[in-house]
Amino acid sequence: MYIKVSVVAGARREEVKEVGLNRYEVFVKEKAENNQANRRIIVLMAEKYGLSASKIRIISGHHKPGKMLSVEND
Repeated sequence: MYIKVSVVAGARREEVKEVGLNRYEVFVKEKAENNQANRRIIVLMAEKYGLSASKIRIISGHHKPGKMLSVEND
């Protein structure tokens, strides 16, 4: 399954908001430096879906606020 994520890095609070079908807005405290925000996004989305973080990958948008994620739900 693929999901689209819009990210706000360096936010005061962490939150995952569902804004549509397979579309989320994710707020993370980590800054968009050294891949910190990307790693935190993967952890938060894994918690949201009740999966291991290894089941989620960033397909595109590594350096942009808009990202496409692949979720393996066996």
